[in-house]
Amino acid sequence: MSLYIVEKLVDGVMLLDMRGELTLGDETATLREHVKQLLEKGYRRIVLNLWEVAYIDSVGISTLAECHAVARAQGADIKLLRLNRRVIDLMRLTRLTTVFEIHETLDRAVGSFGGASA
Repeated sequence: MSLYIVEKLVDGVMLLDMRGELTLGDETATLREHVKQLLEKGYRRIVLNLWEVAYIDSVGISTLAECHAVARAQGADIKLLRLNRRVIDLMRLTRLTTVFEIHETLDRAVGSFGGASA
């Protein structure tokens, strides 16, 4: 299954609604490229909505961590939104819940950035 990403700008925060699988191959490359392009365009507040991501493998987990590190190095922040049970269990197992801010609602995710839009 492919990974589909829809970009939406919400109060100065770029939301990536993701659907499908985040696995080794084109899927992880797609996410990396999306994040890279957003950073190049100057977006510093990014939320990844993972609710409809059915499966993430170890490469997908690594890709999330890599995107987070690249964003931080450029003064940007990536937060996660609406993880389903399978994904949250994997994030806990890999301890990425200590790296990412994870939010249940879009309002909370957007509001967590605070301040003026960037």
